[in-house]
Amino acid sequence: MRVVVESKKEAIKRTALILQKFLKKKPNAVLGLATGKTMIPLYKELASLGRKGKIDFSKAETFNLDEYANKKTFHNYMNSNFFNKINVSREKIHFPSANGKNYEHEIKKSGGIDLCFLGIGTNGHIAFNEPGSSFASITRKVITSDKKSAYTMGIKTIMNSKKIMLLAFGKEKADAVAKAVKGKISEEIPASILRKHRDATFILDKSAAGKL
Repeated sequence: MRVVVESKKEAIKRTALILQKFLKKKPNAVLGLATGKTMIPLYKELASLGRKGKIDFSKAETFNLDEYANKKTFHNYMNSNFFNKINVSREKIHFPSANGKNYEHEIKKSGGIDLCFLGIGTNGHIAFNEPGSSFASITRKVITSDKKSAYTMGIKTIMNSKKIMLLAFGKEKADAVAKAVKGKISEEIPASILRKHRDATFILDKSAAGKL
């Protein structure tokens, strides 16, 4: 696992450039996508590159990490912040649902996730894998920390991604980042398992890295 620390602006540009090069090398790449405020500036930068003809999503396939049950909260988020602004094929956009085994099958059928983007919660969660989630978990229904029903890609599923990039900005993420990067690898800090991944990178601003 690697840790990169720079300004938020430069971190976003770096991440977008990595994906730009990734898609040039493999236009039909399979992407794992996160939601949340951390990802908004990245999606904005990627959409800007798309408008300039510098990045092409036409052959890419996407699998979102999570979604609330009986809602379209993250569908709407992704459409407004990203999908409606790029040339992705609607047939190649996927969200988890009640049939977790089917989601796992779809990911496997696609060849597996090539590059997965993650955020990190203040309690160390990744996707909706809250503290205590099994490192062997796959896509399933869960109850979130705010007591809502949701569907999430499992930790094992995420760890099966060929490449992982976790973004974290702001001092409110510093404690979780420090525990994930330096603390005990434990299911109580789900993001800590990323230290065992063969190609995972934490991209942080100075505030998020403040306790490292």
